[in-house]
Amino acid sequence: MKTFSPSGKDITRDWVVVDASDKVLGRLASMIADRLRGKHKPEFAPHMDMGDFVVVVNVDKVKITGRKLDQKMYYRHSGYIGGLKETVMKDMMASKPGDVLVKAVKGMLPKNRLGRQLIKKLKVYAGEAHPHTAQQPKPLA
Repeated sequence: MKTFSPSGKDITRDWVVVDASDKVLGRLASMIADRLRGKHKPEFAPHMDMGDFVVVVNVDKVKITGRKLDQKMYYRHSGYIGGLKETVMKDMMASKPGDVLVKAVKGMLPKNRLGRQLIKKLKVYAGEAHPHTAQQPKPLA
């Protein structure tokens, strides 16, 4: 018996909408990463983009456990000497709550071309409304 290896014509991509209100950030991020990667499908192949498009709404109402709001830091560097910038999670949630979820999901994806391709299929919105109603996304429990 030969091993099945999927090709481009075998891929079916669905659109899924996830309501992030009152869900724990890390558990939500791991579920989204699995969905983006396609690990929920029986024809999963680790070298291919098999996943679905994921639309996340109400990301500003996601639950943060522990003392992460005060202690977790996000770092970025400008490229210049002494250009390290740091932001506390509380400030990040106040200004850009979608970036917190995107960074959490991105850390769970492969660190290569495939991971950069997969993260483009994640659409994050702070409120209830999203512009993807034409794709008829199915709600995910």
